[in-house]
Amino acid sequence: MRLNRNLTLIYAAAFFRACGVGLTGVILGIYLARAGFSAAFIGVAVAAGFVGAALATLAVSYRADTLGRRKTLFILSLLAALGGGVALATHQPFVLFFSFAGMINGMGRDRSAASALEQAIVPGAVADDRRTMALAWYNLVLDSGHAAGALVGLTPYLLRSWLQVSLLPSYQLTFALFVVLNLMSAVLYLFLSQEIEVVSVRGVKGIATEVSPASKRIVTRLAALFSLDGLGGGFLTGTLIAYWFFRRFGVTEASLGPLFFAVRVANAGSYFIAAWLARRIGLINTMVFTHIPSSLFLMAAALAPSFHWAVALFLAREFLVEMDVPTRQSYTLAIVKPDERTYASGFTGLTRTLTWGAGSTFAGYVMQHLALATPLFLGAGLKIVYDILLFGAFRRMKPPEEQVVSARGR
Repeated sequence: MRLNRNLTLIYAAAFFRACGVGLTGVILGIYLARAGFSAAFIGVAVAAGFVGAALATLAVSYRADTLGRRKTLFILSLLAALGGGVALATHQPFVLFFSFAGMINGMGRDRSAASALEQAIVPGAVADDRRTMALAWYNLVLDSGHAAGALVGLTPYLLRSWLQVSLLPSYQLTFALFVVLNLMSAVLYLFLSQEIEVVSVRGVKGIATEVSPASKRIVTRLAALFSLDGLGGGFLTGTLIAYWFFRRFGVTEASLGPLFFAVRVANAGSYFIAAWLARRIGLINTMVFTHIPSSLFLMAAALAPSFHWAVALFLAREFLVEMDVPTRQSYTLAIVKPDERTYASGFTGLTRTLTWGAGSTFAGYVMQHLALATPLFLGAGLKIVYDILLFGAFRRMKPPEEQVVSARGR
């Protein structure tokens, strides 16, 4: 796919930010523990970052187009860089401040306000029939950044081993690298052109139009459905599934490490197959008819009699489960007007993330008090219900490129 200048800058900035996210996902909890903070406080600090990110996403949904997309992305990057201050904070209130203000991400996956805004920008840089592929590349860039950031998480160990840097300074230097990554994103955003800005009905860039009542109804219905999907996903976090493999089959990280590497490869490859498939059967069909089998594969894995069967079924699930990511984003941004995309991306992303957090909160409890595989069945079941409801509600609402194909066929 040929990239234009704005798209290249967005991809590069997203990669650097995702590196920072992958990095904090590895070292944040370990650093705070080594700095003497309790496990309970570490959970509070991670939650503070989550709340900061949620509020920022809400603000982006309603105000980014008025303030200006380029300016908003620049400010968000500076705030993210501020989050590196947690490495210098020695008292709990200051840790919470930097975590909240910097929207520190302890999950290891980018669910930020900046990502929501970038998703709104990407479709405007390509033709309608290239939108899904552009978002597939965007998600691949994010995943690559997460993986690279996780590897950068080795930096404290390398600093101690190779340069004899003492314990806490090795982490503080690594957080300095986190600051640099976010500042690099900020600089790249400055080179975005005015073409990314919203043009209002008055023809003025940077002045957002009001979201129409019809679009608000559509986005609200989508957000409700995506919330159900997010709730199901909260029961199926990588940490919990790894723990299930450990408890069910007694395997260690020596086996789980290569397995989850293969999972990421399968996820990444599926983005492009999803974009190819969507051009042939449509976005909603691709979302639903790949997602339902993925949930069935997961339920089958939960019942597998051996580790090898469970791995085979789990990998089949992972090859399909992420196909709805670029297609979901593409569909959401296609069925609203271009100047409503920031609202649609931010609002649906926020509600999905919040319910994901709720699901993950209860997943461990049901695993401990009901049965080991309970979260797998609950998560997969909720996702199947979501797929059926989504198909019923939106199968007739076509994005522009599919409307053109339908018209040619008549």
